[in-house]
Amino acid sequence: MFGIGGGELFFIILISIMIFGSKGIPDVARFLGKTMAQLKNASNEIKSEIQKSATESGVDVNSLTGGISDEIKKAKEGITKAINPMENIASEVTKPIEKVKEDIESLSGPIKRQL
Repeated sequence: MFGIGGGELFFIILISIMIFGSKGIPDVARFLGKTMAQLKNASNEIKSEIQKSATESGVDVNSLTGGISDEIKKAKEGITKAINPMENIASEVTKPIEKVKEDIESLSGPIKRQL
């Protein structure tokens, strides 16, 4: 959770108990929960307003982000090919082998039935 280990979480809880006391922690947690909910609602409202104004002006937001997503995907594939060249070679070799295997199975099927 957020890169925090068990010992670190225990230390944070211990410090919070020392600062706020055992009776004040529920109030602090409630306040933080309400604040997070308000931030989430505000960000959702902003997002919906942006989408609404983009739709009204005739801009397709999905097409804008789709192009970026495709470019990111291509870049990831290129990096993966550069880092793992053996993986690419293995896939290039296995495809013809699978094709030959299917051909042999299709040819040997009638022969097996005769025996």
